[in-house]
Amino acid sequence: MAHALRLARRGLGNVWPNPAVGCVLIRDAHVVGRGWTQPGGRPHAERMALDQAGEASRGATAYVTLEPCAHHGRTPPCAEALIKAGVSRVFSAMTDPDPRVSGRGHTMLQEAGVAVQAGLREREARALQCGFLSRVNRGRPWLTLKLAASFDGRIATASGESQWITGPRARAHVHALRLSHDAVMVGGGTARADRPSLNVRGFGPVRQPVRLIVSTQPLPDLPAEGPDYGPIWQLSGDPGAFMADLAARGVTRVLCEGGGVLAAALLRAGLVDELVGYTAGLVMGADARPSVGPMTVAALADAPRFRLIESRRIGGDLMHRWRATDQTATSAAP
Repeated sequence: MAHALRLARRGLGNVWPNPAVGCVLIRDAHVVGRGWTQPGGRPHAERMALDQAGEASRGATAYVTLEPCAHHGRTPPCAEALIKAGVSRVFSAMTDPDPRVSGRGHTMLQEAGVAVQAGLREREARALQCGFLSRVNRGRPWLTLKLAASFDGRIATASGESQWITGPRARAHVHALRLSHDAVMVGGGTARADRPSLNVRGFGPVRQPVRLIVSTQPLPDLPAEGPDYGPIWQLSGDPGAFMADLAARGVTRVLCEGGGVLAAALLRAGLVDELVGYTAGLVMGADARPSVGPMTVAALADAPRFRLIESRRIGGDLMHRWRATDQTATSAAP
């Protein structure tokens, strides 16, 4: 299952609105097939692994990071494919909360005589599926807020100079972060001031994230759309409403890269699930621009709380990740 989870991670940012799933087929203690959800969501992981294994699928054990689907969409159900291939046993990490599945895949397998065991490494699988789970259970995408700031929490000088606060290795890490999200979001002020490309660079041909601009004003001219740039969607209004709209469009994971006004609005609305900070070893002072705009927090008890889940050095900078303390809706792992 650990191998299947690593395979599933390859699909993050590439497969929405589908979940990123991994599948490994084992027969006689050997891997005979493996697969992960392909860009755009198809083929599914199970179909890839079965095609690779061929006749070796008969009598094999399947390790799948999410319950095999049981509904007919553009492709037949994966549970049905596993049955037809003669797989004898299926270990799944977790039950699929999608109401079209929600236990039906496991039932279909069991009724066909396939042994099923669910819950293997479930905590890790739920963490991997945080975006899919958020969309299904909460009706909005998982939201990561990324902030690259000076030691004293500033993102630009008083005159607006911001390139570059962090070093090249930290900036390369941001591109990897973009790659694992379906969409990258900035506020209209940031888009007009910086004209950011918001695309993934340095990873070869990839499915680019959708570029989201939150603004009531006309959009600025950003780098043109094409193979190396995702489409641009304009958002406006209440953050909760446009996040729900993104979920309705199939988006599961959103990376917000500022600016301060948008970051504050999302934090005030309780929509930030994870913080990723890149802190540089420079001090810019109170006259520089803050990473987060006014929050009107009157008491510490009212401030959004996050818990540290990772910190490490990247080049000359510090990367730290924080998870919102209340994640009961998705049961994400720490």
